[in-house]
Amino acid sequence: MFTGIIQDIGTITAVKTSGTDTTIGIATEKLDLTHTHIGDSIAVNGVCLTVTAIDGNSYTADISHETLQKTTLNHIAVGWRVNLEKALTLSTPLGGHLVSGHVDGMGKLLKKQPDGNSNRYFFQAPSELLPFIAPKGSITIQGISLTVNNVSDDGFDVAIIPHTEEKTNLADLALGDHVNLEIDLIARYVARWLSAGEDEQILTVNKIREAGF
Repeated sequence: MFTGIIQDIGTITAVKTSGTDTTIGIATEKLDLTHTHIGDSIAVNGVCLTVTAIDGNSYTADISHETLQKTTLNHIAVGWRVNLEKALTLSTPLGGHLVSGHVDGMGKLLKKQPDGNSNRYFFQAPSELLPFIAPKGSITIQGISLTVNNVSDDGFDVAIIPHTEEKTNLADLALGDHVNLEIDLIARYVARWLSAGEDEQILTVNKIREAGF
């Protein structure tokens, strides 16, 4: 689980493909890997990846074939700047919103326009995700927790302040570039609950136990 607050912009130093899977190397300057272990999770552009090796300020991670197919990592290359965030702990400030690191779909940058001291970014979104995107609601773009301004028939827009452009790779985006999108977890579960039958909506002790609590 993550918060959508980017901790560093890393650089892809290696991309190795074996069969349908890919291993990447990532160098970081500000992300503290001192207490990071093999098997820990770090989000890369919003995609939860498992650390497979650590060497000083660099580490490697594997990307499965399914992840390559469903995220922007399918075009990853040496030199890419990527947003990094370590998995949250009980002591991590929750400055953004709860983010799973499981990408729901890819959006496309349609337009950028000045908005005071900020910039407004307009994204096209998959039609199946639009019901979960609401004005003033949360959405994760490239691993960044952002607030939706407006929703249109085929997408939405967000306001990006200078600090966010400086501390993330959003400023690297060109028109037509694709981005990883993750809808708000609360929206996902509310929609699931509303779509359930009346019997499924009733919470019982047995259902709580079946859920693992």
